[in-house]
Amino acid sequence: MSTISYSPEVLRAAMVDRIRGVGHASTPAVDAAMRTVPRHEFVPEASTEDAYADIAVVTKRTDDGTALSCASVPAIVAMMLDQLQVQPGDRILEIGAGTGYNAALLAQLTGPGGSVTTVDIDADVTAGARRGLDATGNEQVHVVTRDGSLGASENAPYDRIIFTVGAWDLTPAFWEQLAPGGRLVVPLRWRGQTRSIAFVRDGEALVSDSMELCGFVPMIGQEGERTGAIDTDGLVTLYWDVDQTIDPTKLSGVLDQPKETVWSKVLVGSQDPFDGVWLRMTGHDGRVCRISADPVAVNAGLCTPAIPIRSPALVEDDSLGYLAFRKLGEGRFELGAIGHGPHGGHLAGQLCNEIEVWNQDRNARPTVRAYLTDAPRSAISLDHALSNEAIEKAASRLVVSVSRRSARHAST
Repeated sequence: MSTISYSPEVLRAAMVDRIRGVGHASTPAVDAAMRTVPRHEFVPEASTEDAYADIAVVTKRTDDGTALSCASVPAIVAMMLDQLQVQPGDRILEIGAGTGYNAALLAQLTGPGGSVTTVDIDADVTAGARRGLDATGNEQVHVVTRDGSLGASENAPYDRIIFTVGAWDLTPAFWEQLAPGGRLVVPLRWRGQTRSIAFVRDGEALVSDSMELCGFVPMIGQEGERTGAIDTDGLVTLYWDVDQTIDPTKLSGVLDQPKETVWSKVLVGSQDPFDGVWLRMTGHDGRVCRISADPVAVNAGLCTPAIPIRSPALVEDDSLGYLAFRKLGEGRFELGAIGHGPHGGHLAGQLCNEIEVWNQDRNARPTVRAYLTDAPRSAISLDHALSNEAIEKAASRLVVSVSRRSARHAST
């Protein structure tokens, strides 16, 4: 039986149609760029079918198999380009050269009147990006081998900056190199989650105007996130930030202790997002982190988070609570929490309170403001912030705030 083989043009058109079907590539400019740039030319080691499938193509790994560089999932590429809102003639900086595919898309979007500079710390990666860009007629793109945290001051200021690697921190370079009113899109990691945030420069602050949950290969050299297993077989892992006082050794064996389950009476459908619970919690509770359970742990009933690979958890000394759900019927689930340890029941109850607050205004869109750590306190806006305490990183600090309506809900 023969297999039908489709041309790259047909596969590329089908890829963009799928992406538009899930709400991305939402502008004519992004749609046209993705229909024009030949992704398969940037991932020659992949089959043409894989090049246009909605999957990431890993292009470099460490000796232990960890991905160092990849061509991102096309739907995520389109989502972030939508967030970036490139205009013709823009000067653009990309952190994370990857295969060069995203830089080629940016060159299409900014046109001959603009410029694109892409930076990567890995010389093998930049060499590969340069080859792909040259082979597809994008010789005008500047490719720089450098620590991405330094940016590229030689071509600054930039109207748009985009990261295609997961960043834990934002260094002073991005305040210095982003033009007033410019946009910066970055998969930013804090409290165990990664969100693609579109920031707009507003004086001393970078202010979010959109956020999407995502996952990215982490940026080399930013070591602000910690990890640790809490079971003897290494099947359940916590992820937290260096400014948090979480000690996984205190939780060793906690999952073997009796569990306490609390249900919130809040229902969601199979396609309803509930990651807003996690986002709100990061703004006011320094105990929130990420829990990840291997399928073996889930199947054995040792640890059953709502989303096994990434769910919010609360840690207090030797006790743990994490988000869970149970199926009530066809396509209906009840959100709740499971606790272990001396204070596990209390932590599970607090998680349910957070679920209930989120449920009162599910459409609320918290705002994240980023400042440099040396910014004067007078420049930091705490209006509607969920806490008077900022989330501290090495070079920057984050403040999470909500609308007046949501703030009232949080106080009831």
